[in-house]
Formats: sequence, structure tokens, C-alpha cells
Amino acid sequence: MHLDAKIESVIGCTQIVSKAAICRRYPANLGVVFCMRLTFNGAGTHGQITSHEYVVHEKDRECRALVSIEPAVKIFLTGHAQDLQHVVTDLEVQRGLDAFTFGLPLLAAAMDSAVSPTTAVEVSRLCGLAVLNLEGLWTKYDDPLAVYDEISSLPDDQATRRMQELYAAPVDPDLITQRVREMKDAGIITAASLTPQHVAAYVDHAKRGGLDILVVQGTVVSAEHVSTRSEPLDLFDFIREVEMPVIVGGVASYSGALHLMRTGAIAVLVGVGPGAACTTRGVLGIGVPQATAIADAAGARTRYLEETGRYVHVIADGGMRTGGDIAKAIAVGADAVMLGSPFAATAEAPGKGVHWGMATFHPTLPRGSRVRVGTLGTIEELLLGPAHENDGKRNLFGALRASMATTGYANVKEFQKAEVMVAPALQTEGKQLQMSQGVGMG
Repeated sequence: MHLDAKIESVIGCTQIVSKAAICRRYPANLGVVFCMRLTFNGAGTHGQITSHEYVVHEKDRECRALVSIEPAVKIFLTGHAQDLQHVVTDLEVQRGLDAFTFGLPLLAAAMDSAVSPTTAVEVSRLCGLAVLNLEGLWTKYDDPLAVYDEISSLPDDQATRRMQELYAAPVDPDLITQRVREMKDAGIITAASLTPQHVAAYVDHAKRGGLDILVVQGTVVSAEHVSTRSEPLDLFDFIREVEMPVIVGGVASYSGALHLMRTGAIAVLVGVGPGAACTTRGVLGIGVPQATAIADAAGARTRYLEETGRYVHVIADGGMRTGGDIAKAIAVGADAVMLGSPFAATAEAPGKGVHWGMATFHPTLPRGSRVRVGTLGTIEELLLGPAHENDGKRNLFGALRASMATTGYANVKEFQKAEVMVAPALQTEGKQLQMSQGVGMG
């Protein structure tokens, strides 16, 4: 059966059963396994796929996809690797977030400079997950584009004060529902963030829009939010009652990560202060080097798994700009990475070449700067290439795959077992010419 004709007929008669994603590009040269669930109606392919495998292998530019359809019918599809990118799949959990698996171990950070409803759709198309800030510009203004223009044009010495004024506008709960629905209507898995102090007030509005994954995010989050001005948030009770998967963070210690895992969260965000725009380490004097924080959280993950049999994902949040940074984060224990400034530096980013954090505009104690990041390329070039520069800031996940292949690991889970060392000289050893000429690693 020829791939082109078959895929055409399947797409023409396919109804997605659960959360859907259109993945245009698969790393066919690695043989990647996904689970999927599709319903075929017509064209002689009745049945439902539930938790079966979709396998892609490249051999002399020819690929084979093995699809098992209940009851025990097997169809083999053969064609060119580039044709397989048009297959419509529903990625189910193998090792993903709760009921979801993504083609890339990636989240785009809930920063206004990096993620809009439109960029969230593009990240999903490329098999990642983007998180929208539900207390940011997109829920404060009907049309925030003029606000973005103003922020990008502000002189450095006026940026913080003016951003405080712009962000003083109240959140419109109806816009929360609208923005989530815009993403949902595009057929993607929707994720969005709220702060601990406001999540109880706004989460129902997000649920009405069809939110799939909630991120409860602050500088440092504990299981019991402390407040003297509002009702404290008890994450144990909240996660049990909210009826959707919840990611929580940030955290930067073994005990803090373990505490959050015990709340029932599906994943924890690890990182306090490593982000490009963040000034928390200077303003508050707190933080942990990112590699240490990830390794400690990974240790907590192991203990919690031994205690309960439940696996909680560790997401490295912040401080990564290159493919090498991502590879090192996963090697020391991360399951996925959350990126902010790299997305802010894409052509599609709403920030238009500038980047700022979630606390840059805090009304009384800003903990971030507006920084200029320029433009690296499109989102696709950032994540999947091609790269035309040798600085490692593009084709991030091509670099991750090359790092895994070079060190002999077939998947992310195995790569977490890679041997690591502290070796600052690796960045400078033998690189005198690059450093003196300001190219490559210089």
C-alpha cells in the first residue's frame, strides 16, 4: 500500500478521539516511538487505535510505519521520510505529562515576550508545548499589540517604570477564557500559568476555555502558599479538586521538590534565578546553580517513585540558550526543558526582539530586566533547524539528538544516566583562536 494514497485517505476520514497534534517533522533517522489514538471511519479501516505504537525508521530514504488497528489488523505504510510528516496523530502518554506525550521534551515559558496564542499554536505544530501567561498582557488588553510596540521601543532607563504602569491594568476574566479558547480552537494541547495567589480566582475561567494543563508558577513555590492578604493556597487540596493535570514551580532543592511532588503535581519546574532576564539572585540573594538544582530534584523524583510508584517529571526552567545547555540539563536529570529567551528571540515572538520576565514589572519590587535578544530565526529554525551559524543557538533539538547519539544513548531516559563532571576548561581548552576572533565558542 503506497503511503501517499493511504495517508490522503486516512486524513480525509479521520476523527481525532482525544488531544490532537499535527507533527510536521519526525526525527526519522532515530526511529522514534509514539503512542497514538485515532478513529478511522471509512476507506475500509474501521476501528480505534488505543495505546499502540507508531514507529518510524529511515532506511535509504524509505520509511515504514506499523499501525495496529483493533481488532488485531495490521497495516504497513511505506514511503519517503518527508511524506510521514503529514500524518495526523494523537500522542498519548508513554513518558509524557499525564495523558499527553510530546515529540520534543520542551515547554515554552509563560513569558509575554515569548508566548502568545499564535506562537503557542506554532510550538504545538512542532511537537512542543507552549505555556501562556494568564495574568499578562493577553488577559489585560483586548489587543495588546500596541503595548508590545511601546515596550520594545522604551529607552532602557524608562523601561521598568513604564512596564509597571502598563501591567497595572487589571486581568479580565473573560479574556482568560477567550485566550484559552483561541488556542483550543486551533486543535492544540493548551497550557497556561497562574500565580499561587490568583490561581483559585481564575482557574475556572481557564477551564471554561478548555485548558488542558495548568501551571502554578512563582519564584519559589511551596505546598502551602503563605499570605496575610488573601486565603492561603493549599496545593494538596487544590490539585486534588481542580480535575486537570497541574505543573508547579519553581523549586531548587531536594526537599522542596519532594514536597511539591507529594502534592500530586505531574511535574515540577526547577530553577530559581538562572533566566536571562531574571534578577532574583541579585535582588533577593537566593538561587541555586541550575545543574545542582536539577540533580537534587532528580534525586527527589527517585525517592518519590520508590515511595509511591508514581513518576513526577522534572522540568529544567531557565538558564539554557544552546543545544549543549539542553543536553547537559537532561544528562543531570531533567525530563524536559522550559525555554524563555530563546523563544523571545524568534521572528514570531510577540516581544519583537526584547525579552522580560514574569517579575520584571512587579509593582513594588521588580526582579527582572527588559533585555534585548534580537532575532535568531523562526521558531522552527530555533528548535529543528536548519542552523546556519555555529554558536549552538539554533536547531536546539538536533543538537540534543546529536549529543545523545555521540555518547551512545538512544532516548532521553537513558541519557539521564550519562556520566557528568564539573570541567570549566571544556569551554576554553584549545579554543584560543575562536576566543581571540570572537567566533564559535569565543
